Amino acid sequence: MLTEQNAISAITILEDGQLQIRRSRRVYDGATMLSEQYHRHVLEPGQSLAQEDARVRAVARALWTPEVIQAFAQARAAVRNPS
Repeated sequence: MLTEQNAISAITILEDGQLQIRRSRRVYDGATMLSEQYHRHVLEPGQSLAQEDARVRAVARALWTPEVIQAFAQARAAVRNPS
């Protein structure tokens, strides 16, 4: 019997507070995995988490303090508007 499993297989924290999320889609025939595909996306500090998995939201809430969000925003502004 073929079954499909979708899961968050990795949450990577970058130095500037961004989160890299890897979702895995696995197809099984019984206990044997037949295939695995990945989809990755990046979340920036302060970004909406409404569509994210509960584990991703928990990590982001713990990591994205007001100071981290502010520092990320300031670094992005400096790149967009160099002096």
